Amino acid sequence: QVELVESGGGSVLTGDSLRLSCAVSGRIFSTYDVAWFRQAPGKEREFVGGVRTNGDITYNADAVEGRFAISRDRVTYAVNLQMSSLKPEDTAVYYCAANRGQRWHTDAMTYWGKGTLVTVAS
Repeated sequence: QVELVESGGGSVLTGDSLRLSCAVSGRIFSTYDVAWFRQAPGKEREFVGGVRTNGDITYNADAVEGRFAISRDRVTYAVNLQMSSLKPEDTAVYYCAANRGQRWHTDAMTYWGKGTLVTVAS
């Protein structure tokens, strides 16, 4: 059963903005916390930011530098990642993932989406 589906990736230029969306199944939306991870070519997957079901949001400050914002939409069952001032180093496959109250780490996530590619050209 598919629980998470990402969309919104694409090719943009440095300084542009892009909004990614993670469609979360109704079966888990109200009970699972959702995070965004990314994996750049040749690098390990890293945490970008996550939102708990109670609304608490955490960011990887080193990765996003105040440029990204996560939101949780209870109407559409989506968790969105608004990215601005994009840089070439933001180029990566972006994944959403879900767990229940565990730490934000790749080995602590229960469900994963298949990812969406973001390419930022200079």
